[in-house]
Parts: sequence; structure tokens; C-alpha cells
Amino acid sequence: MTRPTRRGAFAPGGVALASGASGIWRSRVLVTIAVFTLLITGFSLAPAQSASATDYPSWADVLAARNDVAKKKAEIAKLQALLAQLEKAKQDTEAEAIRAGDAYQKAQDAFDVQDMKTQEYQKQADEAQAKADDSLKRAGQLAARLSRVGGGDFTTNLFFNGADASNLLSQLGMASKISEQSKGLYDRAIRDQKTAQALTDQANVARDELERLRDIAEDARIKAQAAADAAAAALKEQQDNNATLQAQLATLQTGLRHTESEYVKGVQESYGSGSGVVEISSQGWARPATGRVTSSFGARVPPVAGVASFHHGVDIGAGCGAPIYAAHSGTVIYAAWYGNLGNYIRIQHEGDVTSGYGHIVNGGILVHNGQEVVVGQLIAKVGTTGASTGCHLHFEIRQYGSVIDPVPFMRARGIVIQ
Repeated sequence: MTRPTRRGAFAPGGVALASGASGIWRSRVLVTIAVFTLLITGFSLAPAQSASATDYPSWADVLAARNDVAKKKAEIAKLQALLAQLEKAKQDTEAEAIRAGDAYQKAQDAFDVQDMKTQEYQKQADEAQAKADDSLKRAGQLAARLSRVGGGDFTTNLFFNGADASNLLSQLGMASKISEQSKGLYDRAIRDQKTAQALTDQANVARDELERLRDIAEDARIKAQAAADAAAAALKEQQDNNATLQAQLATLQTGLRHTESEYVKGVQESYGSGSGVVEISSQGWARPATGRVTSSFGARVPPVAGVASFHHGVDIGAGCGAPIYAAHSGTVIYAAWYGNLGNYIRIQHEGDVTSGYGHIVNGGILVHNGQEVVVGQLIAKVGTTGASTGCHLHFEIRQYGSVIDPVPFMRARGIVIQ
């Protein structure tokens, strides 16, 4: 598989100015900010005010307006409105992405709760059926014994086998008791079978509800990813144009020529592949992060109020900003906010297995939905977003949609997490 191009957060900056008179240029930037109107669990967001094919002022317009009071005032107002519009679009789409991610996690949690119920109902039904089968078998064995003991011509047997008469009569006496026991066992077998059938019916109803919740969770995932994509588009639009607009505004307000670079603050962190040694097993699985397990899979005391008491993964105590690697090759099917798990990535692998990575630092998701990744690829940076008390990686594995303990799963594939 070809290693895909790494994609990080968008870097800030604008189009650099050329020097001299030839540097006075005019550009018409086509804007496509898709602000999705979503309806997830009863809430929706009206589209932010944004236009496609927005006309941004050119430097020729700005420089020409410097010596005209009326034009300068109008141009300043236009620039301020554009900056406010870009900021509002960014804030609205980010807020919607968070709401949609929260809704997705709630839908997934509802599925997980029902999944555990369904598994328990099926376990009880299987145990009841095994008990019913055993009861039927024992009743049948007693019936067969009764048939063997009481069969034939009893009078003839007593006449020609006088020596054994007392033994035969004793057996017949026992046959009567066996008959009573056999009837009792048969009645119990019937009751056990009815119980098994009732539990099986209950498990089937639970399974139907599970499928319904599975569809709801999948729909919520798609909507949440769409909201995250819209937020990313709005952020890119702002970053692509903010520096130029700020420079133009300062030029009008001060009368001095400014450049975009003066308004680009900070340097975007560079996420290189050489950020650590990745442990990859001979079976093609990688350790997702360094550090010891700080919280295991299963029942636990919630670390934060409102968090479920059943832990769906393991927490790996990696430090803030530490690299997170893809546990196995696959396709990213979600890369966005995810409720209590904060910024989150889910990767689809073969065999209907998915891996999940939670609490990623803001700006630390380095892959996007639909991207092919390879085992050991740097996909994110450790953070403490969502319901978290400190920097760590929440790592989870799902098989056929159900959460399972990642530790034995990874151990069977040559990666020890402890």
C-alpha cells in the first residue's frame, strides 16, 4: 500500500505581495463555505451568512481609497464586515461540529448499552436451552429404563423364574418410582423449554432494537463528519484570507503600506514522521502510543461526572503532544469531535474491526475522513480534550461493531499494552 500524504491542520497565511508597482494586484477569490443545516436529536443550526463567489477587495481598490475619505470609510466597513463574516462562519461551524459530535457519541453509547443487553439476553437464552436439552435427555433416559424393566409377559416371567421372582418384583416396584420421576423430569423439561423460548424471543427483540440503534449511530456519524468538514472549510477560508484582509484594513487605517506576513501570528506546528520509534509487530499491528495503561477496559469509577461507568477502551498515559500512530492499516471513517472523547479518530480495518483514538489535542488530528493510512503512520497528537483529567490516549477496538478489550486483542497480534 502506498503511504498516503500526511495532512495536518491548515497553516495560516495569505498570498504574498509582489514588490513595486507590479505588485499591485487584483484577485477575485471564489469562496465555497458549506454550512450544513443539520437536524440531530432535535436541534438544528441555520446557515451562517456566507456567500459563494465572495468578492474580496483588491490591493488596487485599497490603495486607491486611501486618499478619498468617503471611499476609505466604505472600504474599511467592507473589510470589517468580511472579517466578521469569516469569524462568524468559523465559530458557527465549529459549534455545530461539536454538537454533532456529541450527538454521535450519544447515539453510539445507546448502541453499546443495547449491544451488551443483547449479548446478555442471548447468553441467558443459550444457557436455558442447554438446561432444557439436558432435562429432555434425562427424561428420555428414564423412560427407556422403565420400558426395559416393565416389558414382556410378567406372569410367565414369575412362573418360570421363581428364583428371580423377588428380584423382578423389586424391579417392578422401582419401575413405578421411575415412572413418577420420569413424569416429573418431563414436566420440568417442558418448563425449561418454554423458558428458553421466552428468553430467545427476548434476545431477538433486543437484536432488532440493536439494529435500529446501529442505523441511528451510523447516520449520526455521517452528519457529525459533514459538520466537521464544514468547520474545516470555514477555518481554511478564514486562514486563507484573514491575513490579507487585516493588512488591507491596517493600510487604510494608518495610511502606511502593510503586508500579510505582519499579521500571521505564530508558526503552525510541523508534524513530521520522525517523531518517535513506532513498535510494529510481525503481524502488522502497531502500538498506538507510548506509556502505561492508566485505566483498563470494563467497569470503573467515572473519572469525571457524567462519564459512563463502563470504560470502552484503555487509557494510555502518553504525554501532552505525544505522537499517536495508526494501530493497523485501514481507512479513516471518522475524524472529528466525539463528545466525551473530545477530538477523535476511528479507522476501519479488515475483518470488520475498527480502532478508535480519543482526547486528541485541538489541531492535532493529522488525517481526514476517507483517507487511507498505513500501520504505524502518525495520525494525531495526544491531548486532553473532552471529559479528560489529563493528557492521555483513549484507545479502543470494536469488532463487528461491539467494543472489546483492546489489551488481549493487541496481545494476540504481537503488541503488548500494559
